[in-house]
Amino acid sequence: KKLLSEKIVLIYIKQIFIMVMKNAVIPASKCIARNCGSSTLSMLPCIHLHRSFSSIKPSILHKPLDRPKFEKAPSAEPWKIKMVEFVKQTTLEQRQKAIKDAGYNTFLLKSDDVYIDFLTDSGTSAMSDRQWAQMMLGDEAYAGSRNFYFLCDTIREFYGYKYVVPTHQGRGAEHILSQTTITPGSYVPGNMYFTTTKLHQELAGGKFVDVIVDEAHEPDNTFRWKGNVDLEKLDNLVRQVGADRIPYISVETCVNMAGGQPLSMQNLKQCYEYCQDHGIRVFLDATRAAENAFFIQQYESGYEHKSVKEILFELCQYTDGCTMSAKKDSLVNIGGWIACNDVELHRKFCEMVVVYEGLHTYGGMSGRDMGATAQGIIESVEDEHQKHRVLQVHYLGKLLEQYGIPMVVPFGGHGIFLNAKKFLPHLKQSEFPAQSLCAEIYTDSGVRAMERGIVSAGRNKETGDHNYPKLELVRLTVPRRVYTQSHMDVVAYSVNNVFQNKDQIRGLKFAYEPENLRFFLARFDKL
Repeated sequence: KKLLSEKIVLIYIKQIFIMVMKNAVIPASKCIARNCGSSTLSMLPCIHLHRSFSSIKPSILHKPLDRPKFEKAPSAEPWKIKMVEFVKQTTLEQRQKAIKDAGYNTFLLKSDDVYIDFLTDSGTSAMSDRQWAQMMLGDEAYAGSRNFYFLCDTIREFYGYKYVVPTHQGRGAEHILSQTTITPGSYVPGNMYFTTTKLHQELAGGKFVDVIVDEAHEPDNTFRWKGNVDLEKLDNLVRQVGADRIPYISVETCVNMAGGQPLSMQNLKQCYEYCQDHGIRVFLDATRAAENAFFIQQYESGYEHKSVKEILFELCQYTDGCTMSAKKDSLVNIGGWIACNDVELHRKFCEMVVVYEGLHTYGGMSGRDMGATAQGIIESVEDEHQKHRVLQVHYLGKLLEQYGIPMVVPFGGHGIFLNAKKFLPHLKQSEFPAQSLCAEIYTDSGVRAMERGIVSAGRNKETGDHNYPKLELVRLTVPRRVYTQSHMDVVAYSVNNVFQNKDQIRGLKFAYEPENLRFFLARFDKL
């Protein structure tokens, strides 16, 4: 009797399933549950389905999905998700209030009010299970932590530098390099400025000189290596001021302010050879050097069969040292380092780090963070990781391209950069079009982006007027291993919404303007 009852239950469930799939209606007279006296079935409610069930769209239930046609086999993320973080979707009214309270500065928004956070890729990556395991293996000794030696050995293996000093993040490394090498009256050439790097150079008494190729300042120019150093500009500077007044050249990989644009191996090699002939050090901003190595692998002749690991190591051989924010390539939330091959320079770094950061074997980092950073370096050079990381960014770019959104091309490594001058041609640059566009995108969807234009460029120290960069950009920065393709779809849809209503967007004016790095803390009012 028990077996018969269980069989009847299975028939009952099957009947319901068939009904759902066919969107049918089962008359009460034919319902098994009504006509069966089984005690097993008596616990089940007798279901009477009526026409209201037909409100479910048949197309959702049994219409076949349109299958995409692939020219080649698609690839998926080289990882799977173990834990999720819930995010809040806000209403339009809530977002309007939030951005106004933040002074129309996306840096001042509360993260709880952000749906998709494309402000930065710095410290926002998802760590792996192996990195979290390293967090549990932290040796928190004040001096000589085993994690410090693990970090140093890993940097030597993958970057090739002999001497390493940890710092709390890249900014700490920039400070140490500037204070130990720059004297008042120095000139520091570089392939486009970065905000904090330039400020540290100026605070040490130096003057930054842009020696990047002209193509980097042209958003529509499709030149592949926009991060290249213009050797003629560099030579002109050396002839003008003398090599003895140039402590080093700062060479950035995947140049941030140019739109994440890479430099070529050939260009870096030529730059290094020139600097060696003139007694000038080459210091690499290695923040996104692994990403740059991927571009070299994909686009530079002779490197197509080399691994990202091999290319990264070779890149560093054409430099004398580097500063590093581990919060990008190395996939951690905090940390950095400064490295070199000169023992005397390393001693100066150690003397400086103990004053501002901590003992030279931790430099402001905990043991567990040094362990997670070392593991992150190992993962950062995996070809499949870099392939997915860069191609996810390019997927977003291709979506926006279909909408006709003006952007920096070719697409770079860590984000898509919107051309705010073309996006909002009715706004003057002094009305902060990129800042205005960031505020509008957030208001539309809760997507947080970053301004990289006139606000970031600051003021001219001599005239007091704004610096007017040729590039007025909004950076949609994609964190590593955090978001899915569906999030890219949402972002693209929102940007297009704003683009369709661009003529209604008003400019901004300062309500509060800090003296340095004003883009972090500034507040604005609408014009």
